[in-house]
Amino acid sequence: MPVKKPFGGYAICFKGCTETAEDIFGTSKIPPSEMTKKIWAYVKSKGIAGK
Repeated sequence: MPVKKPFGGYAICFKGCTETAEDIFGTSKIPPSEMTKKIWAYVKSKGIAGK
């Protein structure tokens, strides 16, 4: 059976990351669109996204 490519073509591995959600998102309420931006900024800064 062939292996399916991850949705969007990215495989993200958070293994070994020690930051909490509060470290990434902050303590104030934010909309989902801002959460997505912050997640991608974190992923890119750590270099944990692979194609």
